Amino acid sequence: MFGKKSGNSQRKSWLLRGILSLLATLSGYVFWQGFSYGRKLLRQPKLHLQNDAWRTLDDTTREDWAVRIATKNLRAGIERRRLPDGQEKLVLCAGVRNFREPWARDFGFAAFGLVELKEYQVVREGLEVFLLNQRPSGQFPVKIHSTGIFDRYLHSLLNRQQPTYAPIRPKYITAHNTVSLDGNALLIIALLNYARRSGDADFARTHWRALKRAVQWMEGYAPNPDGLLVQSPFADWADSVARAGKILYTNVLYWKALHDLAHAAPQFGTTADADYFSARATEIKTSINTHFWRADLGYFVTSQIFNNLNSSGNLLAVAWGLASSAQAHSILDKMNEFDMANPVPTQVVHRAYPQKFIAIENRLGGIAHYHTYAAWLWLGAWHVIALARMDRVSEAKTLMRRISDVIVRDGTVHEVYDPNGQPLSTFWYTSEAPLTWSAGMVVYAAHVLKRWQMGKPATPPEARYGN
Repeated sequence: MFGKKSGNSQRKSWLLRGILSLLATLSGYVFWQGFSYGRKLLRQPKLHLQNDAWRTLDDTTREDWAVRIATKNLRAGIERRRLPDGQEKLVLCAGVRNFREPWARDFGFAAFGLVELKEYQVVREGLEVFLLNQRPSGQFPVKIHSTGIFDRYLHSLLNRQQPTYAPIRPKYITAHNTVSLDGNALLIIALLNYARRSGDADFARTHWRALKRAVQWMEGYAPNPDGLLVQSPFADWADSVARAGKILYTNVLYWKALHDLAHAAPQFGTTADADYFSARATEIKTSINTHFWRADLGYFVTSQIFNNLNSSGNLLAVAWGLASSAQAHSILDKMNEFDMANPVPTQVVHRAYPQKFIAIENRLGGIAHYHTYAAWLWLGAWHVIALARMDRVSEAKTLMRRISDVIVRDGTVHEVYDPNGQPLSTFWYTSEAPLTWSAGMVVYAAHVLKRWQMGKPATPPEARYGN
């Protein structure tokens, strides 16, 4: 009996020593991995943000200088990055500190500015990167990246440049584990705008089927007879807000993609394509008016749950001609009444969403107003364009001056601004600077405003796409 107990004790002792040895090995491995990662991180060059502040300009040159800064900011985001198959492509990164990677949404908007600057190669190659990673279903990636969110945050926190040596790979799901729909629509719009303005008809013709698949994929998220897209919470550009269901912004982009495809179809597709996209665009326009327009409020509401005025959906509806003349003037008048473009154009919504719909990480990080009372220059740019389109050029120039003031003051285009007009910054979060999305839109707005002042509005989608 004694011998049996002694044997059991020995086995337990060996087992305990084995577990302790394993834990020591694992601890050593974890420590070494952490040490190696930290050493690699700290070896990255320090982040030096460009700043072109110019405080001695007179009033007649301020707008021009702001556009020069925005142009430099936009071009600073152009990088050559390696793909998994070894080929290299020019891409436009969303930023430097937090977002050194191409995002479908950011690129889709920024491409308007790149086209104005005739940076056709980066637009074409940037589109090719997303086209190469389009799924057979038609879904485009949300972004193409090489670093994870924690890795990016640590580099930002320690003021280090993000590494770019790893190949960039597609990501199809958002940080909130949702599917984003607006990127698909924006890449369609950007591709057709590039083809029209550059005259590169062959590019649009080559990728026509890919554009059709992109729309077909979106149609899978329109389960109701009205044809409107239905999205998950935290799924569009305002991804700190749990706004789900039929959202104005997403459906205006959807309409615009269908509208542009309808005008491009006679050249790149078939008569059946033209008829289909034209009918779908008409259907969605009618459904948007039925579902979102509130004559008693004088604007399109965000959704059936949120009846606030969101500037993104409303301004795009005005700038792209979805809204009627009467609706457009009413929207712009209401935005004036709500003072949404002061001091920085333009505030996201005129009334904040209830706190329970704001992502917990934003509330804990002190930026619950990130997608509510904060102001974004890309929205300000669309505000300028919408005013110009409605021949309210004097108001458009006033907003362009406010945009120019903050850009020249800071010497860069910031991601987002506090209600006090200063770049948003907390202990946990520092506004991206520059943000190429906003820089590109400022460049685009300046060119559109100049054309309207000269009596030459922007090229309509009905124009031909070259040879």
